[in-house]
Amino acid sequence: MSEKREKILVTGGAGFIGSAFVRLALQQNYKVVIMDALTYAGHIENIEEVLKPGTCDFEKGSITDFNFVSSVIKKHQPDAFLNFAAESHVDNSISGPKAFVETNILGTFNCLEACREYYGALSPQKKNLFKYIQISTDEVFGSLGETGKFSETTAYQPNSPYSSSKAGGDHLARAWFHTYRLPVLVTNCSNNYGPRQFPEKLIPLMIQNALKEKQLPVYGNGKNVRDWIHVEDHCQGVLLALEKGQAGGTYCFGGNSEMTNISVVEMICNHLDQIQARKNGKKYSELISFVEDRAGHDWRYAIDDSLAQKELGFKRKFTHFQEGLKATCDWYLNNKTWTEKIQSKKGLL
Repeated sequence: MSEKREKILVTGGAGFIGSAFVRLALQQNYKVVIMDALTYAGHIENIEEVLKPGTCDFEKGSITDFNFVSSVIKKHQPDAFLNFAAESHVDNSISGPKAFVETNILGTFNCLEACREYYGALSPQKKNLFKYIQISTDEVFGSLGETGKFSETTAYQPNSPYSSSKAGGDHLARAWFHTYRLPVLVTNCSNNYGPRQFPEKLIPLMIQNALKEKQLPVYGNGKNVRDWIHVEDHCQGVLLALEKGQAGGTYCFGGNSEMTNISVVEMICNHLDQIQARKNGKKYSELISFVEDRAGHDWRYAIDDSLAQKELGFKRKFTHFQEGLKATCDWYLNNKTWTEKIQSKKGLL
């Protein structure tokens, strides 16, 4: 009888996407070890209700510390390692690129090396079970014109310090498979949205600003296009890659929901008008303001995830972006305590 993968180690597991994946993995009866530095967009509030010794353990520390990563792996002996930990905000990468290089490149190197050391000492049976999943982004592919989509065969052409640092991590992951035969997979996804996203990203920022009667800043003319995937759909794809993906492979996950930034903001405004109208009787859309465009702002992203559908059986639960967006707005409205805690801790109130 073949062994079953039981315990997984998730870096960045207290972040937006990582915590969503932890919840999904626990639902599928995996034992989970969360590794997170809790320094920026990772919050204990995202995971505190699921922590349970022996079922869901937490280790505080950074992937930039090789000794820490290695010690956690040796302590918990995971059957798989998933690296969600990353610096991920483009604006922050432009103003302070060093942290992105340290986390997304050096941190990934540390994870790969620690896993290589651990993997080398495993029994043949455990080696057959082990996988390393590198979670990446579609931004490594650069920018699209009016037509076409990114896929697993698209050449990398990153345009920001953020995307170039993620590309660097992806290249390391690929090299560790081809050089050392560490069973690595890379996943690339489009823009995520959903509950518990740090309120600097477009959707939660617009929701929070609108509710506080603040301006809703939109870059340039707002016509830049993004493909939006609900975080739960993305995490389901990553779980499928873990369970069914081929070592050395790459899998793309998209939302099949291309929207201009201004359309997304207008949808948020329209939904808030219906469920929590402004006290002054005006429309939330009157708060929209156009600001100077981001340096090197990519024009359009879109993902073709037909390979993941064919090889992994990937399917989207949230097939209509507007429905998922409404549910996301409702979550923030119904979880104001979470938002207030996060913003207070980060000095955003």
